[in-house]
Parts: sequence; C-alpha cells; structure tokens
Amino acid sequence: MTVDDDLVLRLADLAKLDVSENRLGKLRGDLTRILAMVEKLNELDLEDVEPLRYVTEAEQALRPDRAGDHLDRERAMENAPESDGVFFRVPRVI
Repeated sequence: MTVDDDLVLRLADLAKLDVSENRLGKLRGDLTRILAMVEKLNELDLEDVEPLRYVTEAEQALRPDRAGDHLDRERAMENAPESDGVFFRVPRVI
C-alpha cells in the first residue's frame, strides 16, 4: 500500500486532526514504516499456531462469590440519622 499526502490528510480528517504541511512528510514516513511492519507480520506462517483468547494463562485471582452474613434492614436503619423505616433520608442534593 502506498502512503501519499492524500491518504495522510484523509486519515487525519477521519481522526479529526489538524495536520500542518510541515508535519505531513513525517506522518507519511511514520505510516509507511508502520505498514511495512504489518506486512512483515503478514509473512509469518501461522498455520499450526492456535489462536489465543488471552495473552497469559492467568487464572481468576478473586475469591469465590458466596453469600454470607448480612445486615438486616432494621439494624441498618438503627444507624441512620433519619429514615422512613425503609429508606435512608438524606438532604436534597439538587
């Protein structure tokens, strides 16, 4: 794929970037090098390589989710400065 000024300007427009004329050449060179690296990756023979779901083989490190003791409503409302018996009453914010 050939990277020319029109392509760089189109990509910049799609990305909502304002590219000055003096930066156009550098961006064209950067994009050309990036595409060359991608082309090298496309040359790899990956026929016998299994696709990865994850980069590492890490397991979930969190504890199991188990129900435990909980605070019942009556005890929670005892700690409320003000309540209607079911909900905490708080000052209006808006």
